[in-house]
This record gives sequence, structure tokens and C-alpha cells, in this order.
Amino acid sequence: MEVLSIKNPFNNAPIFHVETVSSTMDAARDLAARGFPHGTVIAADRQSAGRGRTLERAWQSEPGNLYCTLLLRYSGFSDIPKAVTLKTGLAVAYAVEDAAAGLTRGIHCAALVKWPNDIMLRSASGTDSAKKAAGIISESDGKTVFIGIGVNVAQTRFPDHLQKKATSIACVCGASLEHGYKFRVLEYVLFHMDRELRQTDDSWRERLSERLYMKDKRVRFIAGSAGSDETVEGILRGIRGDGSLLIEQDQTGGKPRGVEAFFTGELDVYPRDLHG
Repeated sequence: MEVLSIKNPFNNAPIFHVETVSSTMDAARDLAARGFPHGTVIAADRQSAGRGRTLERAWQSEPGNLYCTLLLRYSGFSDIPKAVTLKTGLAVAYAVEDAAAGLTRGIHCAALVKWPNDIMLRSASGTDSAKKAAGIISESDGKTVFIGIGVNVAQTRFPDHLQKKATSIACVCGASLEHGYKFRVLEYVLFHMDRELRQTDDSWRERLSERLYMKDKRVRFIAGSAGSDETVEGILRGIRGDGSLLIEQDQTGGKPRGVEAFFTGELDVYPRDLHG
């Protein structure tokens, strides 16, 4: 395990790098148990057991991508920033755009936040639909928060079942990136994470709303924990200050059901032949 010479805005806490781990979340828990401070980061070239929202959803670990976990310590649960996962999503979206800015010859590359924990990226030309370029997972033991971040950076090929769903910074920019470019992305991520977590007002919500994936469009939402079969259909209207998703549900029995807030669930997009 080596210490990277990357500036860490979190009090210059160490940023560790390893070639392979089971998952950076597991490695971060070990670092926390050993007493490493707030802001410590562990990054890996490859995860043998990286995961997404559920244990069944493995995060594919391809060379040249960023896989890391940020360790944050607080005195108690009440001190943990509200909507920390969404604030992380906003920070990662900014970081991805910064990382792409120098590769697109002045063409803006748009990163959107798909509630609650994905970053969708649209090609610099704007001709393609947005695809997933990053994912976030956050866990807490009440005082310590572990934020796992995976960003597709240099990957240019995807398995058949992901070609229409996933992309990378290299793909949207039409660039061939060295594997070390992921560390520049990590620098951007830490810079924006520090900035977002320092904010004490509600401005993050407006800024996130501006780049909220599928905002004011018809969606299908799977409410509840992973594996739930409870679906909600309607128009995605935004998010509340506590991070919950606001959906204006479709009419039932001729009466509008109004806007409802959801704290857990997963957003699914309507088929393209449906409109509203």
C-alpha cells in the first residue's frame, strides 16, 4: 500500500493506493478500525468484490477506472450531513465535468445526477442519450461514514449487456486516456466533496435540481428497499431538503394523488414510446 502525493483538502489526510482489494469499502473499514483520520481515502486499481446498491449488483472493475472510498468521521449521527449521498453525487458530477473539460476542445460535457446514487453522462456532441458513468454507495455506523465512489474513466469497451447503459469519460470525450488519469479525477472529486460538505445552506439542492436526471419527465419509480415490487408512476418534480425524491403521481379514479416524497427506492425510466 502506497501513499499518493495528491493534495487532500480534508486536512491533508492520507490517500492510500493499492493494486487489488476485495472492495475499497472493506479496506476503508479496516483503516477506520486502525484509527485513521477524517478524510482518509483508499483507492484501488481493481476490486474483486465491488458492489452496487445490492450484493447481487457487482461493480465491474476495469483497468483505468477510479474505485475509491472516502472515510468521514463525526461526533454523532446528528452531525452527519443530511443527504450526504446526493451531495456526493453533485460533487462527482462536477468532478466528471472538470475532468472532461480539457478533453473536449471547449464542448461542454453534461453530467446528471440520477437519484439517489448514479451519475449519468451525455456525449460532448449531445447526440446520444445519457448513460451511467459513475456510482456511489454510502454506509454509516452512526459516527463514521464510508462513501464508495466508482467512476468509469479510461474504459472504452463494455460488455454487451452494458453497452446501451454505461459510458466513461474517455468514451464521451473521444479520448484515449492513460490509466493514471483516474488520479486526476480523484483530485477533482475530493476538491468538490470538500466544498459541498462545507456548505451550510440549502444551495446544494437548487444546484442539484438543475442537473437532476429526468426532472419534469415521466418516470417509473420502484419504491422501498431493493427487490421491492411496489411501483409508482408519474412526473419527477425534484427533491426536498432532506434528499427525498418528489414524484407527482398519476391520477387514480379521476382524482390526482398529488406529490409524494420517497426516501428509498430506485428510479426507472419509462419506455420511450410513453409520453407525459
